[in-house]
Amino acid sequence: MINNERPRRIILDLAVTLDGFIEGLNGEVDWCIMDSEMGFINFLNQIDTILYGRKSYDLWGQFTPESDVADTEKEMWEIVHSKEKYVFSRIQKGTDSKAIFINNNILEEVNKLKNKPGKDIWLYGGASLITNFINLGLVDEFRLSVHPVILGEGKPLFIDIKQRLDLKMVNTRTFSSGVVQLIYYLNRN
Repeated sequence: MINNERPRRIILDLAVTLDGFIEGLNGEVDWCIMDSEMGFINFLNQIDTILYGRKSYDLWGQFTPESDVADTEKEMWEIVHSKEKYVFSRIQKGTDSKAIFINNNILEEVNKLKNKPGKDIWLYGGASLITNFINLGLVDEFRLSVHPVILGEGKPLFIDIKQRLDLKMVNTRTFSSGVVQLIYYLNRN
């Protein structure tokens, strides 16, 4: 059933290290634990649209796992690739067979998306797109999975945030892998 009672929510769902990095210094994410307990497939079934920055889309938008990975990982990528994809880019324009490119009027374009019927929307990233969305007040839910690793350096989760954001904790879950998932809603009062 499609939810027409409320606008679709934009959910920032991200893996982050204990010291606040989303990637290592060279873009590595090998520290990220694929934990089936976390219910990532359930999350993917809650959304029907994914928002990427151009660099993230180039890396992960059409990613195909190796043939020897677990079936659950193959299933995850099949579900990811079944979603409608939007790519925010200053450089690449138009539409390819896999994604729609948005070059300007981010606030207007995203509000159109939020008001279309459908499921929630996953803000995948990268870091500058996340910053833009936060500064424009477009992120409704922050779903951060804190992994039990300290990198010391890398790409930080939050940079150049222009205003204070008050959040409301709605859920916390701890997994046997050591990952702790924190879910916050943006307090819009």
